[in-house]
Amino acid sequence: MTARADGLSETSMIVSRRTLLGALGLSALTAAPGLAQEPARGLTTPKVLPAFDPGAPACSPPKGLTRTLLFAQDNQRDFMKGAARGLELAARDRGLAFEVALADNDPAAMVRHVRRATEAGVGALVTAPIDVATLAPAVRQFIARGGYVGSIVPPPATTILNAPQRATGKALGDAAADYIRTHLKGEARVVLLTHDTNQFLAQRFVGMRAALKAVPGARIVADISPRTVDKEGGYAMMRTILLAHSRIDVVLGADTVVLGALAALREAGLARDDQFLGGIDGEPEALAEMRKGGPYKATVSLASPIFGYALGQHAADWLDGRSVPQGLDILPSLLLPQTIARFERDAADPGAVYRDPARRDVYLKAYGNACHDTRDAFIDFGWSSELK
Repeated sequence: MTARADGLSETSMIVSRRTLLGALGLSALTAAPGLAQEPARGLTTPKVLPAFDPGAPACSPPKGLTRTLLFAQDNQRDFMKGAARGLELAARDRGLAFEVALADNDPAAMVRHVRRATEAGVGALVTAPIDVATLAPAVRQFIARGGYVGSIVPPPATTILNAPQRATGKALGDAAADYIRTHLKGEARVVLLTHDTNQFLAQRFVGMRAALKAVPGARIVADISPRTVDKEGGYAMMRTILLAHSRIDVVLGADTVVLGALAALREAGLARDDQFLGGIDGEPEALAEMRKGGPYKATVSLASPIFGYALGQHAADWLDGRSVPQGLDILPSLLLPQTIARFERDAADPGAVYRDPARRDVYLKAYGNACHDTRDAFIDFGWSSELK
């Protein structure tokens, strides 16, 4: 077991399926009685949420649920590990038990984890969905049982955590466009490693394309979604792209897939210091690459330990009968080599950021109010603060 400065162990961050089921008092063969009926939908018509009212009246806390926070985690990319760390810190600060159910990119495994958590009476759930359509019915059952659900982007959930996706993509696209003008003489062959198959993230690439369109010499030679949102997916996709295009000047996407693309470029001997590789999420490995002064030039931070800590606090508030936000923006921050230090200080101690309104407002903005008494009106549409 590896000790860490924040008092958490590395092994505590990952709970195997067997360990999780044991913690919930269930066996791998436990049926899920009572979960076959299709649960009711929540708010399905998109609406603009007002600003969160921290002084909203409290309501009755849920009954018969455990003070346990479960993170249904999709995979082990650093961005999600950061979210898990923030959740665990918040759970520790608020007296909640904390568990991670790691699905390893298997949608069916995530559904099983959520259904078993519902049957075990787990009080709070945060999801990083792999396949929205298959997971949504199980999440609605969890909500119907009275538990809190925070979701990292897709509905349904009590609280939707999202970034203003178009603004996030535009921040990275603008940085790339400026680099092309000032360092590449206005000419560049560009690869976009997208998530266009995920409707909830597609707007970030609309923002990137709009920024690049302003540079006539920026030619997008590949605009495609990797099979998986991780380094392996980015590596495999870039290897395929290099079969047709041996010179690449700009690569944009999520940090984890762009890091995989960088590995493929290096393997092929085609990585250059004058390239612009940039990502979204503020992954630690991306920050390390930026410090080297090589191809990796920028990342847009979405501060996963900080939003994880916030969602953990909202979970505890829900179980205490308090009002929580329906929508939570994680605000994009463009990180360049000279601005990394402050971000890393904040990510290292998300609790301190959350408790300081001035620091918290740099990263988070909350919308709408919900509590246990109004749980049937949960968010069941793709919420974004960019809705008009």
